Amino acid sequence: MLWRDRDAERGTEFRESWLGRTPLRRSKALALPVMPLTWRTLTRERFDVVISSSHAFAHTVKMRHDEQTRYLSYVHSPARYLWSPTYDDRGSSRLLTVPRSILRRMDVALSRHVHSYAANSVEVRSRIQRFWRRDARVINPPVEVEYFAGAPAAQRQQDRRYLLGVGRWIPYKRFDLMIEIADAARMPLVIAGAGPGETALRNAAGRARVPVTFEVRPSRERLRELYWGAAALLYPAYEDFGIVPVEAMACGTPVVGIRGGGLLETVVDGETGFLVDSADPHRYADRLRNLDELSRDRIVARASAFSPDVFVANVTAWIADATA
Repeated sequence: MLWRDRDAERGTEFRESWLGRTPLRRSKALALPVMPLTWRTLTRERFDVVISSSHAFAHTVKMRHDEQTRYLSYVHSPARYLWSPTYDDRGSSRLLTVPRSILRRMDVALSRHVHSYAANSVEVRSRIQRFWRRDARVINPPVEVEYFAGAPAAQRQQDRRYLLGVGRWIPYKRFDLMIEIADAARMPLVIAGAGPGETALRNAAGRARVPVTFEVRPSRERLRELYWGAAALLYPAYEDFGIVPVEAMACGTPVVGIRGGGLLETVVDGETGFLVDSADPHRYADRLRNLDELSRDRIVARASAFSPDVFVANVTAWIADATA
């Protein structure tokens, strides 16, 4: 890996690259131009198979002695700030037009050696086909559905009276729209997470006519409790896949979100939640009035399709086919 983030899973062995020993580790933006080189200079060791987990340039990894090496890459998304700046404003500045064009060409040219791609969603597969002109097998990521479904009895018996938003507080997650939806539906809202948009969201919450509560960096246990207490999860963001909606469904909590991106694979419209073709908060509020039509048991059953066991079986089959 390039470098270990502070919130990386503990108890797992990581070997950081040389880039992680430089001041650039403090800024992903400044490190971006160097990342392709880093992935080409990781080690002199020989490997039969190299599998990358990529959301930026990791899929371009290549060893020095690779005549017999098979390269597989599991892609969370082609770098959104390069290829989809509409969804990620980190790359939308006009000043980045030329650098973005150069990095796009590098992204394609340095990945021609990859033998097989897997995408974490149909949405991501379509981007791989569109941007890199390559096909990919769809393997949805694993979600700890058993943990979220297995809440203590006291949590499972909560009254579901509020709406819930979960995630990083950045613009494209649309927490501002969640506040408007709750206001239109006249339902309390709980916003769980953290991020640079906190001040703006608190200001917007102060103007709402319904209570808006902030849960800053909730623990995993607290997040599970919040899911079980929610009438619905709001998810108006256009996502590559979306782990949060599956976690919510594992708790029997329906999802009301945008009709697009990963939600098209996880949420069954009219059965495990409702999908909306608009950014109009009143359209979402209208669907929230129909929550009683949904079966909690069916919602939980849908979440089980994204368990770690399913993921392991699909990845095992992909590796076997790609290395045959």
